[in-house]
Amino acid sequence: MDTSNMITVSTTVNAPLEKVWEAFNSPEQVTKWCFASDDWHAPSASSEFKVGGKANTRMEAKDGSFGFDFWWIYDSIEPMALISYTMGDGRQAEVKFEPSPEGIVVTEKFDPEQMNSREMQQAGWQAILDNFKKYVESN
Repeated sequence: MDTSNMITVSTTVNAPLEKVWEAFNSPEQVTKWCFASDDWHAPSASSEFKVGGKANTRMEAKDGSFGFDFWWIYDSIEPMALISYTMGDGRQAEVKFEPSPEGIVVTEKFDPEQMNSREMQQAGWQAILDNFKKYVESN
């Protein structure tokens, strides 16, 4: 995977690796954290968690004004360590889970899309990852 043009976001989650991995990959838990702000939500998620399997998260504004399906196909899964996938529009992404003395460092790298600025995309994905950290640490 060519990572030279990818956008990177990261957070450190103060929780055991197994808990972080499960929260990131369980559709039931994804619906609890996969949104960038409180006026959005993820009403549904599904995942065939295997190489070649499809996953989908429905993201919607709570006021019903906008929504979309974010879907991907898993390219590689290294349990408790790495997931790589190809999004529905052909962009690629990877997520690493690395233990550190402070907790589990979760790092996402993804190909940018062309409609929004790199800064906006980075801020949005970082907000979702920050929401993930908050969810895992409080449950």
